[in-house]
Amino acid sequence: MSSATSTSVFSSLGRGVRGAWRLLDAIRRTLLNLLLLALLGLLGWWLLKPGAPALQDKTALVLNIAGTLVEQRESGSVRDQLLGEARGDDKAQTRLRDVLAALDAAAKDKQISHALLMLDGLKGGGLPALREVALAIERFKATGKPVYAWGAEFDQRQYFLAAHASEVWLHPMGNVFVEGYGRQRSYYKDLFDKVGITAHVIRAGQYKNAAETYSASGPSPQTLEAEGLVFGTLWASYTGAIEKARQQPAGSVVAAINSLPASLQAVQGNTARWALDRQWVDALKTRDEMRSLLIDKGAKDKADKTFRQVSLGAYLGRIKPRSDGNAVGVVVAQGGISDGRAGPGRIGGLSTAELIRQAREDDKIKALVLRVDSPGGSAYGSELVRRELELTRQAGKPVVVSMGNLAASGGYWISMAADEVMADEATITGSIGVVGLLPTAEGAMDKLGVRTAGATTTWLVNAYDPKRPLDPRFKQLIQSVVDGTYQDFLALVAGARKSTPEKIHELAQGRVWAGKDALARGLVDRLGGLGDAIASARKLGKLDDDVRVAYIEAPPGRLQRLLQSLGVTQPLMGAEGAVPSGAWQALLASTGLLPPVAQTLAEDLGWLADISEQRKPFATAAHCLCEAP
Repeated sequence: MSSATSTSVFSSLGRGVRGAWRLLDAIRRTLLNLLLLALLGLLGWWLLKPGAPALQDKTALVLNIAGTLVEQRESGSVRDQLLGEARGDDKAQTRLRDVLAALDAAAKDKQISHALLMLDGLKGGGLPALREVALAIERFKATGKPVYAWGAEFDQRQYFLAAHASEVWLHPMGNVFVEGYGRQRSYYKDLFDKVGITAHVIRAGQYKNAAETYSASGPSPQTLEAEGLVFGTLWASYTGAIEKARQQPAGSVVAAINSLPASLQAVQGNTARWALDRQWVDALKTRDEMRSLLIDKGAKDKADKTFRQVSLGAYLGRIKPRSDGNAVGVVVAQGGISDGRAGPGRIGGLSTAELIRQAREDDKIKALVLRVDSPGGSAYGSELVRRELELTRQAGKPVVVSMGNLAASGGYWISMAADEVMADEATITGSIGVVGLLPTAEGAMDKLGVRTAGATTTWLVNAYDPKRPLDPRFKQLIQSVVDGTYQDFLALVAGARKSTPEKIHELAQGRVWAGKDALARGLVDRLGGLGDAIASARKLGKLDDDVRVAYIEAPPGRLQRLLQSLGVTQPLMGAEGAVPSGAWQALLASTGLLPPVAQTLAEDLGWLADISEQRKPFATAAHCLCEAP
């Protein structure tokens, strides 16, 4: 090839590269300009958008509660939320405080004439949270405004709220399913024996059954005794509230259940008629009949051709919280407790302690309420939170603990630095005990023909290796740590409850109590809800009754703030839970088990795998491995 030809080829190649670069640069500039225009358009729309139209007379507040009632939403990334929506995950969450705020504001709103409970979307929530909403419904009714409830069907949670309505309407093909309280857990010892796994449970407290499912073939007598009392107390609370709200004699709910199946056969299996005959509902109405009835009771929305209404989300947008003057601060402690940082809806020893410190250092926060809904977790993380509350009291700011659905084990630990501890009668609390769990799989290794060996300088090197048998010296060492942590727990509680470790030990040993029974044993100061705790904090802080309430929470990210400024106040979905994935789920799915059964087993076994993978043998847990039924 000649020199001229070679120069021509490279010249053409250079022109092609430069042309391609100019094209890419033009595309880049165009995309950036389009993005900038879109952002400017959103900003302009937000600045110029009209406010919400004024409510008209005879408007109905529609409480369409979706998902689980929570103290604080778990916030996942936007990516996770979008993916969850695409998969159709049902992880919606509704904050309890939002429902209470809407009902209390609507009770004073002249344009709101009545409320409608639409509860088909309510999927979860503990009895204490439901009792808070029921009290708000009663406050709304006390102003002379009726509350109606309609459902295609009502499960136990949904019916608890519906029963407090002025009238309850059920679809003619629906049913009311109230079953009671209790739980049956899966026990894995026999399975582990077959595959060669040993779950070494090291605990302090004969009732501390957090890891019992891994080391036993069935519940212990202590478990049956403690849980039997708790479930009995909760059931009495539930049925008593239902019978009072529906003006029925005591014992009528249990009598109705005991009449089955004969009483249902008497009405040819018509579950809606069965509920109507027992006055659990007032009328059988289809959805269109409900709509027509509400038009008659209120007013017609001619544009949408239905009754005049405003949804829970839209009404919340009209409530403007105060941001001036002194305040009672509220820190939410919800979920399991870890050592470090955790996002909303979970407790991180460091992150939750920082929120409490923020409240303590804020001159406008004159008193603090810690709202607890936690089964516990890390003992160290629990102590980080408790210590910050102790420092807050030392700084002269009163602290009131308000226990929600659950304040057990570590959840009780963090409550032991307060001027007053309040619980609902149905709160699950106590579980003052400590547990350590060390799973090993030496039997499985033997069956596979795998051996583990090597040189070490002391016996403590890799003393806990899940592939090898547990050294008895190491087990004794961990038992000493667990016992020591338990003694610390007893001393903390004894000091806070003005008792002695010996007397607290009689009530402790890992035993759970319902709030009503905890009060009788001196483990809490009095019964009450979140509103009662806030009122107590105002009194202790010598504040006026109308002093505002400020929730102390981690600031949202920039994208979340942008979405909120555009009126997107609800997350697209809750965060992904700590449901294990991968090998366990794939293995269990291949067995042909029903999906709900496989999911439960995957969660249990995945938790055990997590314990093994963390390789923190000296970490003790103040956890009840329980949830609000």
